[in-house]
Amino acid sequence: MTKILTGLREIAPQHDALVCDVWGVLHNGHSAFAAACAALKTFKDNHGPVILLTNAPRPVKDVEQMFAKYGVPLDCYDMIVTSGVATRDDLERRTKSGLLAMLHLGPERDGGIFVGLNINTVDVDEAQIVLCSGLYDDDTETPADYAELLAKMKARNLTMICANPDWLVQRGGKLVYCAGAVANEYEKIGGRVIYYGKPKTAIYDYVRAAMKGAKNPLAIGDGMHTDIKGANAAGMEALFIADGVHGEDVRELTERHIADLFAEAGVHAKATMRALVW
Repeated sequence: MTKILTGLREIAPQHDALVCDVWGVLHNGHSAFAAACAALKTFKDNHGPVILLTNAPRPVKDVEQMFAKYGVPLDCYDMIVTSGVATRDDLERRTKSGLLAMLHLGPERDGGIFVGLNINTVDVDEAQIVLCSGLYDDDTETPADYAELLAKMKARNLTMICANPDWLVQRGGKLVYCAGAVANEYEKIGGRVIYYGKPKTAIYDYVRAAMKGAKNPLAIGDGMHTDIKGANAAGMEALFIADGVHGEDVRELTERHIADLFAEAGVHAKATMRALVW
């Protein structure tokens, strides 16, 4: 059964690296969680490397630009691994044989994934493949708004590359849909989806390379179906942050209640805390 912690300090000496989620743990899409950032810095200074692992469908430099906006200090981690980086690697491989006609399903701000590659962005009728990095307008739209487009994609037997397996994230106090929710709808109608990011195990190859030999990393995250499930699949112990995307489900922070939620999600974690603090 998971242990309820008051601070990361209680288990930090047991681990030689952290693999930490970003959205919902270090910031809420508007501002940084100062105590969480400070906890990472303390671990980094005293115990081992801190690798940030995010399903952000963007290059690392774009994530760090967001950090500057939100107030996340750059000295609280050693490296960032993003699903956007893994997605770009895939697209780069596909463009080596020539120009790739691609439908980009997602906001323009995610264009850094494929900028500079031999790609021509086209509509669904001309596409060879689909890159889904999110919804065009996640402030107002839901996956249901994409039923017609997804049907056209399926009729053409197009493969979707999903650059963010998350279904939902918090933005301020609001939950917004992500690319994973759209990809799930495509799979429901028989569409083929290739995922990059948590919980898929391929992204952890990037993490292991960044950890440089750490033997007992601890994965930290607020998403049971992404962060915790991914850590379980990768053989890493996990710390669940309750006041994140599942905050409304965590009515009481007790071992029994969390164990019931984990059982329902089919995951496990060695420890749980409300928010990341030292």
